[in-house]
Amino acid sequence: MIRTTLTSALALGALSGAALGEASEFHTPWTEILQTYVVEGEDGLNRFDYGGLKASDEDQAKLKTYIESYATLDMDTLSEDEQFAAYSNAYNALTIDHMIGRYPVKSIRSGYIVGPWKRVNMTIDGRELSLDAIENDVLRVDWSDPRVHYAVNCASIGCPNLLTKAWDAETLDEDLDVAARAFINHPRGVKVLDRGGLQVSRIYKWYREDFENSNEGVIRHILEYAEPELATQIRANASIKKHAYDWGLNDVE
Repeated sequence: MIRTTLTSALALGALSGAALGEASEFHTPWTEILQTYVVEGEDGLNRFDYGGLKASDEDQAKLKTYIESYATLDMDTLSEDEQFAAYSNAYNALTIDHMIGRYPVKSIRSGYIVGPWKRVNMTIDGRELSLDAIENDVLRVDWSDPRVHYAVNCASIGCPNLLTKAWDAETLDEDLDVAARAFINHPRGVKVLDRGGLQVSRIYKWYREDFENSNEGVIRHILEYAEPELATQIRANASIKKHAYDWGLNDVE
C-alpha cells in the first residue's frame, strides 16, 4: 500500500534526503504550470485555463520539456511513492498537453468514438506508454490502492480535481486523502437522492473491482472520507441507485 512504502524505504536506507529532494525538484515545472493555470472554484471544482496556456508559447514549451524529460528518468532509482507520484504527474501533464493541442473542444472525447486514452503516448524510462497504459497497466496494477482514481485527471468536470501542485512523495499519502475527501464530499462524487438512495460517480462503476468489486465495498470506501453529515445521510440511504459522470471539459468559465 502507498501509505507504507515511503516509511519502509527510509527504514531500509533505500532513499536519502538528497534523493527525495531531487525527485521533488524534477516535478517543479509541472507545479509551476499547475499553479499558474489551475483555478480553484468556490463550488469545490478546480478548473484549468486551457486558453491561457494555449496563448503562452513559453509555458507550452516548459510543459513539453517536462514531458520529454521522462524519457530518461530512471524509475529504478526512485522509491515506490516517488514512482507513483511520477506516473500520476506524467498522466496529468500528458493529458493537458494533448488537450492544448486540440483546444478549443467541449470534451476530451470530442472527435473520438471512445476517447484518446490508447492513442496518446509518451516515453517513460525508455518505455512508450499510452495514457491508458499508465493508468491501467502501471498504476492500478502496481499499487493496490483505490486512491489511484483521485490521482489522475482526465480533463473532465466529472473527474477528481487537478491539484495546484504536482504529486510529491513527501506528502503523497496526505494529499491523496485530501483529494479523496474533496471528491467524495462534492455532488459529482456522491449525492443523496431526494427519493432515497445514492447517486455516485461512474468511476465507482467503471473500476468497481478496485472497490471490493461490490456496491457495499464502494459505500465502505466512500464512508472513509465522507464528512460527518454526509456519512449519516449515506448510512440512512445505503443503496446505490444511479451512476453519473460529466464529460464536459473542466475549462475555466
